[in-house]
Amino acid sequence: MKPGKILTRFSDRVDDYVKYRPGYPAEVIRVLKDRCGLGSNSVIADIGSGPGNLARLFLDNGNEVFAVEPNAEMREAGASLLGYLPRYHSVEGKAEETHLGDGSADFITAAQAFHWFDWPRAKSEFRRILQPGGWVVLLWNDRRLHSSPFQQDYEELLLQYGTDYAHVKTQGRAAVDAIAEFFSHRFERVSLDNSQFFDFAGLKGRLLSASYAPKPNHPNHALMLAELERMFRKYANEALVKFEYDTNIYFGQLE
Repeated sequence: MKPGKILTRFSDRVDDYVKYRPGYPAEVIRVLKDRCGLGSNSVIADIGSGPGNLARLFLDNGNEVFAVEPNAEMREAGASLLGYLPRYHSVEGKAEETHLGDGSADFITAAQAFHWFDWPRAKSEFRRILQPGGWVVLLWNDRRLHSSPFQQDYEELLLQYGTDYAHVKTQGRAAVDAIAEFFSHRFERVSLDNSQFFDFAGLKGRLLSASYAPKPNHPNHALMLAELERMFRKYANEALVKFEYDTNIYFGQLE
């Protein structure tokens, strides 16, 4: 995919992304405290920060956060939501060129973003901006595919109607495969439970926040929403469906 298309891929989905994408469990902070020595004085460079879903956790922990985001609309959303906090700094930049100073970060984080990076170039940039002994933390909220009949049918919905879901899914698998090489095979992984509960409006918004969801002018758009509504009626319990994730955390130090 061309770099320009990657940078604008979520530009017209920011509102739904902010409202309906999951946050990250507070246990992420506990894991990083226990395993990596995260303290409230640690400086965080959050790369591909989007509207700040992960940055919130670190700000609540007292950390200074440099939120590096290439997409203007996402960057503006993050600044609107978190810019009133003095420890939040919005930075126009990308993984391969953060515009941060040498040795300026104790932790580099990338949530839901590593699969978009040119990771060999990003690794060089991360080495530059990390303090000696600093940590890189990669996170994903990975939707469970087969944990319930609803999750299985949702996956089938994306495969049938998503514009390029199969390609994005392949990219995601390739990114996971690249993690070991990125960390020179020296990293740890921790998985945490995460979930959301949606009424139909929320479920629809969650679907439309995805970059592969067809837009209103696409022939699959109405078909996909009709099938989504059918699924909701089938699986809703007390007018809600449960959306399940594994929050997977990969962390290590760069050689």
